[in-house]
Amino acid sequence: MAAAAVFCILALGLLRMKVVAQTANPQCKRFDQIYANGKELCENMWGGAFKYESDEAKAYTMWFFDGVNPNDATARSLGKLSTSHDTCGLQYYHKTKPGPEPDNFTECHPWKDSACCSHKIVESYTKLKEGYGPEYHWDRCGPISQECERFFVQEACFYECDPNAGLYRKFNSSVYDPRCDEYATGYDAAYAKANACSHNAWQMHHMPIKASYCDSWYDACRKDKFCASDGGDFFSCAAEYKEADLAAAELSKQKAAATALEDENTELQSQIKALSTEAIVGIVVPSTVAVVGVCFSYFLIRQERMGKPMFGRLMDDRDQHSPQTIGRNVA
Repeated sequence: MAAAAVFCILALGLLRMKVVAQTANPQCKRFDQIYANGKELCENMWGGAFKYESDEAKAYTMWFFDGVNPNDATARSLGKLSTSHDTCGLQYYHKTKPGPEPDNFTECHPWKDSACCSHKIVESYTKLKEGYGPEYHWDRCGPISQECERFFVQEACFYECDPNAGLYRKFNSSVYDPRCDEYATGYDAAYAKANACSHNAWQMHHMPIKASYCDSWYDACRKDKFCASDGGDFFSCAAEYKEADLAAAELSKQKAAATALEDENTELQSQIKALSTEAIVGIVVPSTVAVVGVCFSYFLIRQERMGKPMFGRLMDDRDQHSPQTIGRNVA
């Protein structure tokens, strides 16, 4: 019992030492401390997916109110689209080809008639924010203003729904190799390692975005806060948040284990305390009896040596008064 208590105390000490270490969240700063202008915001935040374009005739927008998607005309003028879209180039939650969505398709309504997203993926602002996990929540640095958040929602709708986004897939069909894509069914780890290749079907690269749109986004968010890691790169921030979240989960487990050990140690201490009283009685009483026994034996031996055996007279008296001896006849 005592050994178990000692083990609990040692284990508690080790757990408390482990609990101290944890991964910190990325640093948060104001947008205007991370990005100098709209150009840096559009180009840095999304890891090179977008390019700030001052010649707006050659650029796309992330939101529109027209009946027809104006990005289709831009794609044709840039030689990216010949007729109409028959496929969705990006693949993550995307459909294989664009098509209409139901009347309750309201959050990303500009793309209702021809969308690469399905209603269940983009049905609400919450779905858009939480779709890729907590590490991709754009408000990890605290609540952001409504005008700023609206741009994040628009970008999410644009990425999920606009067929033109697929025209700027980084690993397009001319270079994409499923053997290099760890999420593809044809992934070959040995091949990918030997050829040092890492492909995917969801990443975009250098899609030109209207300068005015990027500048408006910057103006709307300049006083809000965002993750500052790697120049405000959303993907770098997400990787750090994921690591921090895993560390926090491990920390929570360690705290729970420490609490359980503390409870166990308290119970053991109570048991040891109760046993201590019983142990004292169990030791003292036999010891007292033993001491009395030793003293009595010493007294008997002393009487024998003095010629005054304590049990000798009892035996003599028994012999004198006995009427017969068992086992033989009396003459």
